[in-house]
Amino acid sequence: MRTASILLLLLASASSVSFAEEPKKAPPPKFVMPPDVNGNKTVIALPENRRPIKVGVYSGPGAPQSSVDAVVRVMKPFTEATTVILSGEDVARQNLAAYDVLVFPGGSGSGQSKGIGEAGVKNVREFVGNGGGYVGICAGAYLACSNFSWGLGILNAGTVSSKWRRGQAILDLEMTEAGRPLLGDVPGVFKVRYNNGPILKPWTRTDLPAYTPLTLFRTEVAKNDTPVGVQVNTAAQAVSTFGKGRVFVSSPHPEGTPGLENLIPRGVFWAAGDKKESVLP
Repeated sequence: MRTASILLLLLASASSVSFAEEPKKAPPPKFVMPPDVNGNKTVIALPENRRPIKVGVYSGPGAPQSSVDAVVRVMKPFTEATTVILSGEDVARQNLAAYDVLVFPGGSGSGQSKGIGEAGVKNVREFVGNGGGYVGICAGAYLACSNFSWGLGILNAGTVSSKWRRGQAILDLEMTEAGRPLLGDVPGVFKVRYNNGPILKPWTRTDLPAYTPLTLFRTEVAKNDTPVGVQVNTAAQAVSTFGKGRVFVSSPHPEGTPGLENLIPRGVFWAAGDKKESVLP
């Protein structure tokens, strides 16, 4: 009897071990942007020379709701700007001449291209070429480039590597001399949220002007076997023209960075500017 009891205890113990749940892996830590990342200061001042404009913000495949909401949030204080949400079908079928500027937010550039389809790509190119403004943030900056078969090809830029998963980080930016008239005279470096945005390099098209860097990365992140030493001193924000229209792109996310909330609105109002003006104010 005693032997049988011991055997039963051993079997029960073995059963409890074999069927015990494996400990769950902790999820990766969520990226948190410190509210005082820029010293609780407003780094980029309010945009000047504002006029009434109509802004279309793409919301569809390749553009997470959080990215769309971030653009809407930074544009909301400006009563001069009427913001309209556009689906992929809207971009493909509407007469975009009703808008002054189109904004393509963060997400996936190729996903956004699929979301608007070939008709949408053609419609956006015609809109900008005829004098409309384009603002692309992260994914929207990829979408503007000329080195992707799915891209808009409205910016004479490519990317330094096909390995794009560089990771999230808080990086240093510094204003260029060309950037000061558009973004303000900001001395020294300031911080910005970065999340896999394009590392831009000049492209080879002869039918488009070279882009103008407004700010430069002064630090970099290179996770997931992405190239090291290729991000520092490349353009974080840049501008150019396509036909009669203006193009403003941002690799990182100022719309999600405390102190830089006015940077994208400045880009939007600039992109909507009088096409008779020079590229930089």
